[in-house]
Amino acid sequence: MIEKRSFESLGHADHGWLNARHHFSFANYYDPDRMGWGAIRVWNDDEIAANSGFPPHPHRDMEIITYVRTGAITHQDSMGNKGRTGAGDVQVMSAGTGVRHAEYNLEPETTTLFQIWVEPRAPGGSPSWGAKPFPRDERSGRFVTLASGFAGDDDALPIRADARVLGATLKAGDSVTYTVGEGRHAYLVPATGAIELASNSGSERFDARDGAALSGGQTVTITAVEDSEIVLVDAE
Repeated sequence: MIEKRSFESLGHADHGWLNARHHFSFANYYDPDRMGWGAIRVWNDDEIAANSGFPPHPHRDMEIITYVRTGAITHQDSMGNKGRTGAGDVQVMSAGTGVRHAEYNLEPETTTLFQIWVEPRAPGGSPSWGAKPFPRDERSGRFVTLASGFAGDDDALPIRADARVLGATLKAGDSVTYTVGEGRHAYLVPATGAIELASNSGSERFDARDGAALSGGQTVTITAVEDSEIVLVDAE
């Protein structure tokens, strides 16, 4: 089955400096039918105003993946890490036993990003952070693994979950297929453009920033209606 979660149906919080949409229950947005999708617990679609951001705050026992769509985000944490992640690139933080971090938009323009939380395979462990560029043209017509908790995904950023975060860019008319394993959960969002998702249960259009919850045991064909940039998380 494919469950559509349109952008208009998402939870919404506008704090002035932060305009956020929530694919799953988060903060003051609560929907008992959208508590998560398997081990995927949070997918926030954030617009962060210039010269603003999230001040230092704590996390523990969560894998936090940030996919920057436009602009850039600058990270600082209690481990002494600091780094700037630009559009199309990814940063990951394993919160482990506990970490404090801040995320600031130090750019003169609005930064837009997806912030994704995945539950780890086990609690605890030393916290860690990492970031890496992933040129969009290297994802043309195919999925590239951006972050992974599986052995063999050596080019991806490491996370401590039985999950993968993948990205693809498709030109209008191009298609790619993806199989969700039995017992697994996938969630897909076109960051830009528009796509059609087709499976043996039918097909449906998804516009930019709509969400698609994909059940395990099915193969979907993703066809770009317009030039599109796609992010997909496959988790337990």
